Amino acid sequence: MPILMAVTVGVGAGAGLAGMCLGLLLHYIQHVAYDYSMHRLLSTQSFMQGVTASTPQRRVEVLLGCGVVAGLGWWALYRFAKPLVSVNKVLKSDDPRTPMVATMINALLQIITVGLGSPLGREGAPREAGAALAGWLSHRIGLSSQESRIMVACGAGAGLAAVYNVPLSGTLFTLEVLLGTFATAAAIPALLTSVIAATVAWIGLGNDAQYTVPMFQLSDSLLAWAIVIGPIFGFAAYGFSRLVDAARRQAPRDWRLLPSCLLAFGLIGLAAVFYPQLLGNGKGPIQLGFNDGVSLQLAAILLVLKLLAMLLCLRAGAGGGLLTPGMSLGAMLAIVAGGLWNHAFGDAPLGAYAIVGAAAFLAASMRMPLTAIVMAVELTRVDHDYLFPVVFAVAGSSAALRICVRRFDTTHEPSMVVHKE
Repeated sequence: MPILMAVTVGVGAGAGLAGMCLGLLLHYIQHVAYDYSMHRLLSTQSFMQGVTASTPQRRVEVLLGCGVVAGLGWWALYRFAKPLVSVNKVLKSDDPRTPMVATMINALLQIITVGLGSPLGREGAPREAGAALAGWLSHRIGLSSQESRIMVACGAGAGLAAVYNVPLSGTLFTLEVLLGTFATAAAIPALLTSVIAATVAWIGLGNDAQYTVPMFQLSDSLLAWAIVIGPIFGFAAYGFSRLVDAARRQAPRDWRLLPSCLLAFGLIGLAAVFYPQLLGNGKGPIQLGFNDGVSLQLAAILLVLKLLAMLLCLRAGAGGGLLTPGMSLGAMLAIVAGGLWNHAFGDAPLGAYAIVGAAAFLAASMRMPLTAIVMAVELTRVDHDYLFPVVFAVAGSSAALRICVRRFDTTHEPSMVVHKE
């Protein structure tokens, strides 16, 4: 027991340091690439503000550079390093370890490309790094296979907790998504590692909420909308996961990576000339949506462009997470649906719809209803009353996803970022 406790503390601290370093590296690359807030890594100026203030020519040039880094980087990784192994596959193995060097290079490539403007997410990198460190430490200490699997899952959840400052969400992600159990033997280390990782990451990333939201008043109209719209988000998330799987299956892993990445990121750079909100993992549009800063027309445009950009990158062979990008799709879809609802039934703020829609889409697309509910609260720190529309919408989207899987899938399981990174 003392040895297992020591490993738990070590995994939490290691995942926290990894998440902190990767987060700071991301900010540094963003600031250098788009030349904003150069005097400090954590500033009041957001990435979206920096990108919007940059020239259209700079956006195109940076995205072309991103294509070169992505194409050459992942080609070299597949050509010379050990094969990458996803966290989910490792958890089913008798030797739950990921290749350390290859995993860390893959994590760095994800952070660098997201920092340069890739529309994919950053959360995959700290998750993979935390899992790799946990596997290495568990092996060195000599834990059993079962104990090592728990530690690897805890390392992945702790990495998520560190980069987003969401310790409870990291805990639930470990238990609900990776391990599929809430047994005490898994729950205690999952909670400890996530709390330790988030606390350690405060050293460099601070203890701030990821999103700031105004005070919203809960209304009957919003509650009714959440009940009605939940299943629609589940169907949309199912379709999204199928598109993601298809794009990843067709992605090249040879010399074609460079031209395909150059083409994909070049097109995204051209689109960013007119819509700079397209660049990055989607945090900027989400924040705008939460603050009623996105019109129905802009939300519809960003919804389509963001989806196409993500699929282009995945089809080209680039790597990255889909947690925040998925939330951005949910938020934009909710603004469109909520605006139409307001015309007929209510007058709730569009930002309120965005919060509920982001949680509902996230829950279904990543098949983690409990984690999505808690994450919506931890990321925004909204009022307790918002749990009601969020829970109704998440329940509806998760139920709709389950119907889709049973009706249309016999061997396929929607993967999203969790199963096939």
